[in-house]
Amino acid sequence: MNRLAGATSPYLRQHANNPVDWREWDAAALAEAAERDVPILLSIGYASCHWCHVMAHESFEDAATAAVMNENFVCVKVDREERPDLDAVYMNATVAMTGQGGWPMTCFLTPAGEPFYCGTYYPKVPRGGMPSFTQLLEAVADTWRNRRDEVHKASGQVAEALRAQAAGLPDADLAVTAELLDHAVAAVLRDEDREHGGFGAAPKFPPSALLIGLLRSAERTGDPEVLGVVTRTAEAMARGGIYDQLRGGFARYSVDAAWVVPHFEKMLYDNAQLLRGYAHLPRRAADADLAERVTREIVQFLLDDLGTEQGGFASALDADTHLEPDGPGVEGATYVWTPAELTGELGPSDGAWAAELLGVTTAGNFEQGTSVLTRYRDPDDRERFDRIRAALVRARDRRPQPARDDKVVTAWNGIAITALAEAGAILRQEDWITAAADCARFLLAEHVVDGRVRRASLGGAVGSAPGVLEDYAWLVTGLLALHQVTGAPDWLDHAQALLDKAIQHFADPDTPGSWFDTADDAEVLVTRPRDPIDGATPAGASALAEALLTASALSAPEQAVRYRELADQTLGRAAVVLARAPRSAGQWLTVAEAALHGPLQVAIAADPDNPGAASRLAATARSTAPGGTVIITAAADSVPLLAERPVVGGQPAAYVCRGTVCDLPVTDPEDLRRALSGR
Repeated sequence: MNRLAGATSPYLRQHANNPVDWREWDAAALAEAAERDVPILLSIGYASCHWCHVMAHESFEDAATAAVMNENFVCVKVDREERPDLDAVYMNATVAMTGQGGWPMTCFLTPAGEPFYCGTYYPKVPRGGMPSFTQLLEAVADTWRNRRDEVHKASGQVAEALRAQAAGLPDADLAVTAELLDHAVAAVLRDEDREHGGFGAAPKFPPSALLIGLLRSAERTGDPEVLGVVTRTAEAMARGGIYDQLRGGFARYSVDAAWVVPHFEKMLYDNAQLLRGYAHLPRRAADADLAERVTREIVQFLLDDLGTEQGGFASALDADTHLEPDGPGVEGATYVWTPAELTGELGPSDGAWAAELLGVTTAGNFEQGTSVLTRYRDPDDRERFDRIRAALVRARDRRPQPARDDKVVTAWNGIAITALAEAGAILRQEDWITAAADCARFLLAEHVVDGRVRRASLGGAVGSAPGVLEDYAWLVTGLLALHQVTGAPDWLDHAQALLDKAIQHFADPDTPGSWFDTADDAEVLVTRPRDPIDGATPAGASALAEALLTASALSAPEQAVRYRELADQTLGRAAVVLARAPRSAGQWLTVAEAALHGPLQVAIAADPDNPGAASRLAATARSTAPGGTVIITAAADSVPLLAERPVVGGQPAAYVCRGTVCDLPVTDPEDLRRALSGR
């Protein structure tokens, strides 16, 4: 019997009508495997995964294949985004066994959950040296029945390797210094693709967290080479096909080195991180207009295309579009154009003009003569372009649309809250801050249950999967961002309560500064995962480092000292990552750069009778201070950072501190600008 209809994951619900007897991961599934004396077939994927859909259509929807699965295995479906702990453990096993990973992930486990054979996509029929999925099922079932000793030997070896992998970072005689960060940045710059922007070769992923860290490095050192890497990459991505030139928002990655042809799925976590980077870029980039335009368009994409009724943000838009309700998905069908289609929508003159501007040719840059839109120059007639763009958006909206994964993930929404709050403050868009606050209120009301964070919700109903370290860390960071941009003390109170829970349940008691990705009272898996490497999303530990560092600057002295000590221990343990794998340490670099600044703090004592003056001081601080600066405007003594910091001479006053050293307060924006720029 298929048991996925009531799942809180849209991905699992996509499989609710399969003839496979799917069930969710739980203790009962393992118990059933032990009782039947069969292995577990664990299939892990996510809703917007193209090859997950392909394997489902080929195999999981096929009655004959399902019969083999049901007879020989307990079949378990897992959404990697809902259960990142399971995904981490079994992805490590897959990489260890095959040398590579990816989704869909297909693992065969003992009833104790130990993996003994793992892979990714398997075709319906033998292809390219790969066995068919049915051949694999029959071979594994035969091995289980007739060569059980081989199974236990393999599973024992893999389990032991996984436990060794989860031992945490080695001790290293390194400290987070300016010299270490300069070394890390220099190593990253050597990998730049100077022709196309970004790093490495195809496929090319947006270096989301790394761009923020590099921008902060450029702000600290004033090195134009570092700033050039950031601006070249940001512009190349924004003008390429990986960016939706009509509705805004970035696709997950580009299949080519030049950012032209995307893998079309759009993820919340990418766009939230990139929003944060683009929002800070106008303060430093020569082409501030491009960065500001992209910032505004990403925000609109988040609000229009990913916003949910409850105030949160959905996880993703699918890579595929189903042109027929029961037909296979077609990648990119919603997004691509031909010259004839442009002419049909816009007329001959506007159609030809749009085709030239947006890179649409008869040969095409995608499949079957179609083109993904690019925008390598700005239009000379902005009014004409805005009119054409609006017409093309309306036309595209009439096409079949990719499915949306409506699951609201705590961590990714925490990143979105952070980015919206910071972008709203920088560009003085109160409605963006309101959207961030609405999202935060929803998460606090529904995702925090009895003081503990849950991972995800669907349609306002929270799931049972517990939050992992990144969920706590990013929710705390988002709440601290709201505390800064609003001055409201409640955000700080909620953040501290959740941060204290994270410290209590995720710290490694034997290694200060080291953190597990799952709580001490979470389900016991083959190993307790912890991964300090930043990937498409930052590591839980590097995200927590930011939460700790920011909280240390905003909290009362006793808490501040405790948070700062933990932040320093966490950064110190990660120094080896910055030294040896800097391209996989973008969030670590981001936090370390802020730590080197103190972090810099600007506390503005507001006067309710003169709000304009306080607002001008805040705007100056946000346009001048480097990223990572803690900036707050509130009444004197209303929040810890403004304790005993009154207005001066009846005027709002800005107090600037670097670490534990503070300047005299200033009331004039130009004096504040000089204080922050070191002049």
